[in-house]
Amino acid sequence: MRRRNRRNDPGNRLAAKLIYLALAALIAMGTGKALGDSGNHDAARTISSGGQAGESGKTAGAQETEIHYIDVGQGDSTLIRSGGHTMLIDCGLNDQGTALQLYLTKQGVERLDYLVLTHPDADHIGGADVIITKFDIDTVLMSDFEKDNKTYREVIDALDAKSLSWSVPRPGEVYPLGEAQFTILAPNREYTDPNNASIALLFQNGENTFLFTGDAEEEAENDILASGLSVKADVYKAGHHGSDTASSERFLEAVSPKYAVISCGEDNSYGHPHAEVLNRLRAMKVQVFRTDEQGSVVAWSDGSEITWNCAPSETWQSGERTGSAGK
Repeated sequence: MRRRNRRNDPGNRLAAKLIYLALAALIAMGTGKALGDSGNHDAARTISSGGQAGESGKTAGAQETEIHYIDVGQGDSTLIRSGGHTMLIDCGLNDQGTALQLYLTKQGVERLDYLVLTHPDADHIGGADVIITKFDIDTVLMSDFEKDNKTYREVIDALDAKSLSWSVPRPGEVYPLGEAQFTILAPNREYTDPNNASIALLFQNGENTFLFTGDAEEEAENDILASGLSVKADVYKAGHHGSDTASSERFLEAVSPKYAVISCGEDNSYGHPHAEVLNRLRAMKVQVFRTDEQGSVVAWSDGSEITWNCAPSETWQSGERTGSAGK
């Protein structure tokens, strides 16, 4: 039922490694220098439009870019359009699929360069089967955490119906989106909790940076910091809908954002956003936007400046947990 990208298959990785070593030996004989020995062994991997990995120190170019933090209620979905290229991060709950399709269509989206599904919780992948069915997609990136439930199976079935493979990105890999690019930050290891298995990425357009961490909680945030990859960002989409399980003080200090966007549903039972996170953001003088108060929030980046479709929220109003809702 599951169809992964060939580069994630252990057998293929072993074969590729043997070929790589053989080529390295041949080149070393002729040049006295091993293949890939550039003096920088920490260079980020770059994924070309053909899906092949390489090494690159290239800095992202700048182009007119829109980032739509779409109001999907108590869930996540972000559309990025950059220089004629498009990516979608998460798809909200099951009942948001058609609404999300209509939103993309209204924005003139006909195909996606990337569909990134950060982790298999229903509020992130629920509408994905509709998007996969209705749009042409070049590359699908998914967490390697799997769930045995109807929502997850519907996503896999939709991929199979379109003969689409999917791959698990690795930290340090860099993917182009026109002249812009995004770097994978997580997951850094296997986790027992799907939230911590979230794909995290840093999108860069010129000098502007935007951080997305899915529902990664403090444990995964610490692993991201330990990796040494940069998390510094102008805009931080608050992890886990503004839950106090994420956006730890140490992590926020490393990100040092000017803006934060919280995606959550109005009067949600989880009490998102939590007061602890709002207090941390307020103490850091971060300007906050909220989909529960302002609907879909749109940022425009020209590579040096960021503008918004609305003014920041000034309520600093936390949610209220109700019933037996978790975090």
